[in-house]
Amino acid sequence: MKISIGADHAGYEMKMRLIELIEKLGHTVHDVGTHEPGKPDDYPDYAILVAKDIRSGNADRGILVCGSGVGVSVAANKFRGIRAGLCHDHYSAHQGVEHDDMNVLVLGARIIGQMLAEDATEAFLSAKFSGEERHVRRLNKVKGIEDDEFSQH
Repeated sequence: MKISIGADHAGYEMKMRLIELIEKLGHTVHDVGTHEPGKPDDYPDYAILVAKDIRSGNADRGILVCGSGVGVSVAANKFRGIRAGLCHDHYSAHQGVEHDDMNVLVLGARIIGQMLAEDATEAFLSAKFSGEERHVRRLNKVKGIEDDEFSQH
C-alpha cells in the first residue's frame, strides 16, 4: 500500500520511527512533513496534505501524528471521503478499518509511547474493510451526512 504520513513538531520523532516500521512492513511511504521539527508549524497543514494524497489516489491510507492527536483528527475529518480515527490501542486501529472503513490513523505522540504507536500502526495497515452489510449500511449513512453537510453553503 501507499501510505501518506504527516506530523507537526510534536509528532515528528514518532513519525520518523513509524516510517521505518511502515517501510519494513513493505509499504511505500510519502512523508508530507514536517521536515523541520524545530520550526514553528501548524497541524492542519499536515492534515491537508495527507487528505489530498488520499483523495487524489497518491495514497491508499494515511497516518497523522500531533501532540494529542485531537487537533489533526478534527482537521482531517473536514475533508470529504476522509475517515480519520484517533486510536491509541490495537483493537480500535484494526476495528476502525474493518467496521468503519477508516482511512487515516491518528496518533497522539504525547499520549502514547512508541511501541503502542507501532502496534496500532501495524493493526491499521493489516486490516481490511469487512464489507459486511451492516457496516456498509452504516458507512452509507455516514456518507449521507457528509453529502448533506458539504452540499449546504
